[in-house]
Amino acid sequence: MRSSSSPGGSVVGIDLGGTDIKAALVAANGTVVHSIRRATHRERGPQAVVEAVADTAAALVTENDERTGQPLLGVGVVVPGLVDEPAGVAVYSANLGWRHLPLRDLLGERLGLPVALGHDVRAGAVAESRLGAGRGHDDFVFVALGTGIAAAHVRAGRVQRGSRYSAGELGHLVVRRTGPRCGCGRRGCLEALASASAIARRYGVAVRQQGRDAGDTSAEQVCRLAVMGDSVARRIWSTAVAALADGLAAYTVLCDPGLIVLGGGVARAGAALTDPLRRALASRLTFSHPPEVAIAQMGTQAGCRGAALLAFDQAAAGMATLAGSAEVAR
Repeated sequence: MRSSSSPGGSVVGIDLGGTDIKAALVAANGTVVHSIRRATHRERGPQAVVEAVADTAAALVTENDERTGQPLLGVGVVVPGLVDEPAGVAVYSANLGWRHLPLRDLLGERLGLPVALGHDVRAGAVAESRLGAGRGHDDFVFVALGTGIAAAHVRAGRVQRGSRYSAGELGHLVVRRTGPRCGCGRRGCLEALASASAIARRYGVAVRQQGRDAGDTSAEQVCRLAVMGDSVARRIWSTAVAALADGLAAYTVLCDPGLIVLGGGVARAGAALTDPLRRALASRLTFSHPPEVAIAQMGTQAGCRGAALLAFDQAAAGMATLAGSAEVAR
């Protein structure tokens, strides 16, 4: 999980989502010692979310004292939205109501520990790069297909952030100009057609138009119904796959990734997603070689594992700086 030059000890990794906080205490050898999941409580306001994250981290600090006997090196926290990682600032998150929140410093003061702040999808890409489906690949893109859609491109082991820390907003690439309205205000964004929430919502609307009760059908259930032959589900699923293929084909022409790693809830469809997607990509890329397509291996742990890796990396960098200073002093 960490490099051989990293200091020994444990870290806390926290993946903050719009609904849940997923957190883990991770030992130096990569073992998850203890994990917890708590409600985000975003309905209580931005400050309540900060307190919930701090309380979750504090609980795992206590677990470390009781379980490992190792020093706690720090805390890694990954969040959605726009994140300025070097400054430790959550620039914007629509789901959490944050704007220019100095989350790294707020948590560091509360916990008395070094805190590394990162972007959830970029951290997931780091985890897949070192521990999952991206191992051995020098150039790949990780695509998270969940409530929304976002991507992170890894080149030579480094995740591309962009000039304003907003690289990878693949979900807001317009693929159908007359398509459904997206949450961003535009029409036809990939996220409005191929995200888990869009698939479930579009199926529900179509079924109700037929006078049937859709119930609380998830994207995974829509996929299963499509495989079983449900005509409405097949149409919705096919539309989602086609839109995703259009978005990924455009990305491939521009960035030429060698591998596409699919994560998030929609990716749990497995071959029902990857088989038609591979065919659709091949048909759209007339001169570009289609990249490999694989399902992410970290699953729901990608964010936590990525956050832990950020904390380990920060601790290792700190130790290297101290060692360099000591050498200069001699």
